[in-house]
Amino acid sequence: MKSMSTSETDTKQATANFIRTIIDDDLQSGRHTSIVTRFPPEPNGYLHIGHAKSICLNFGLARDFGGRCHLRFDDTNPAREEIEYAESIKENVRWLGFDWGEHLYYASDYFAQLYQWAEQLIRQGDAYVDDLSADEIRAHRGTLTEPGKESPYRNRPVEENLDLFRRMRAGEFPDGARVLRAKIDMASPNLNLRDPVMYRILHAPHPHAGDAWCIYPMYDYAHGQSDSIEGITHSVCTLEFESHRPLYEWFLVRLGIYRPRQYEFARLNLTYTVMSKRKLLQLVQDGDVAGWDDPRMPTLAGLRRRGYTPGSIRTFCERIGVGKSDSWIDMGVLEECVRDDLNANATRAMAVLRPLKLVIENFPEGDVEEFTAANHPQRPELGSRQIPFCREVYIEQDDFMETPVKGFHRMAPGQEVRLRYAYIVKCTEVVKDGEGNVVEVRCTYDPDTRTGGPAAGRKVKGTIHWVSARHAVTAEVRLYDRLFSVPHPDKGGQEYKSFINPRALEVLPAARLEPGLADAAGESRYQFERQGYFTVDARDSRLGAPVFNRTATLRDSWSREQSA
Repeated sequence: MKSMSTSETDTKQATANFIRTIIDDDLQSGRHTSIVTRFPPEPNGYLHIGHAKSICLNFGLARDFGGRCHLRFDDTNPAREEIEYAESIKENVRWLGFDWGEHLYYASDYFAQLYQWAEQLIRQGDAYVDDLSADEIRAHRGTLTEPGKESPYRNRPVEENLDLFRRMRAGEFPDGARVLRAKIDMASPNLNLRDPVMYRILHAPHPHAGDAWCIYPMYDYAHGQSDSIEGITHSVCTLEFESHRPLYEWFLVRLGIYRPRQYEFARLNLTYTVMSKRKLLQLVQDGDVAGWDDPRMPTLAGLRRRGYTPGSIRTFCERIGVGKSDSWIDMGVLEECVRDDLNANATRAMAVLRPLKLVIENFPEGDVEEFTAANHPQRPELGSRQIPFCREVYIEQDDFMETPVKGFHRMAPGQEVRLRYAYIVKCTEVVKDGEGNVVEVRCTYDPDTRTGGPAAGRKVKGTIHWVSARHAVTAEVRLYDRLFSVPHPDKGGQEYKSFINPRALEVLPAARLEPGLADAAGESRYQFERQGYFTVDARDSRLGAPVFNRTATLRDSWSREQSA
């Protein structure tokens, strides 16, 4: 499996989507007069960025070819499924910009039909009830180099199988006592064809179907038949299901029903994260993250809360393309997509994350001036804002250096710097606490250097941002970074959680922001000048007390840090 850089994805984009070629040929040849695709998640967790690729592909194909795309929940395992997950899936599909209209379906709505087809397979001699335990079935299955061993119950008479299956349905047996298996070939080189389980006993209520059933179909049995019921023309799934395709087709052929065609594409493998729902659930349950929507998580809920836009995720999915072989996509490609989006659309603002007080000694006490700043330097239609200025302002601690190194052009003793949109100031004094820490910087300003003043064009080497101390809003700012510290936390044989990045979250409780951000709406996105892109946390923010999440830095600082 190789890695793919940004430039490589751009050049591959035009040729990667082989599925479009297949659909175009099918429509041209008359094989289909219209297309029907589907996005069929299991409601056993929150969607992640890998699912976004499938969503964009399936809904995009239907949109571009004038067809329709179904949203179907393949809800065959009530032990792991919850209504919460189903609702979050619907919300995230809509958030990405797609709509299934009236075509919302559940595999559980087909349970009665699936049961009737199971009886048909029994009558045909293509299925049987097995009394072996799960461990015994696993032991009989064989290996990639050795054939499996037939169950001693494989050749039960049809009538006995029908009777036992109906009694399973009636709830006569406990969980795990019996299963229904397809009778295919225990010597097949494809392990999926070695008499796979079709039904298991599970006395548990179903989130959608209620208490109507105590036996449930396996995913591999329900999936293809659900596609058939819905008239899916192109069943598009990821490469791990390629070896399941013969089983998918075997059921359809033996039942003699409409046969959709299955096509596989490469799943999304993204560096610095994990894509297993099981592992993501483990992170949530173990408290390594603060829920499925933690902004460090690769879930769509987490990315949304962090500040990623639907457009940036759709662009990412288009950029990486759709191929037939697995490859690794660098996290930097996703981050670049959101930077591009926010650079073009995010409102600008000034925020001081680690404040240091700057006192302008010759500015009149009690006076307040206002400066005009554009909300976006390239988009005048977004208007401007007024920024208050007074004798005391906050600057970044990193913008002051008592003994400046070569090339440092910000605030230092005796050095001039421009306060963005305002005046040129000169550092005159440094105030320290009893431990020698700088707690305040004093300076003087040149009143002629404001916009329109006689010395407005006077140049200095450094420009820094600031906020008025009197008017600033105090806010919590959360600096999020990549969840894992290595590109492939799943590789190398070491427990993946040992690679959790200890710097993935830094909380700054007392940042100072422009007063206009006091009541910023949830999910509002800003570029904090010289700092990065930040988004209002819709869950934790309150009026007058906003919480901001860092969406992305201004540049790919991660790559520079790793190569330094």
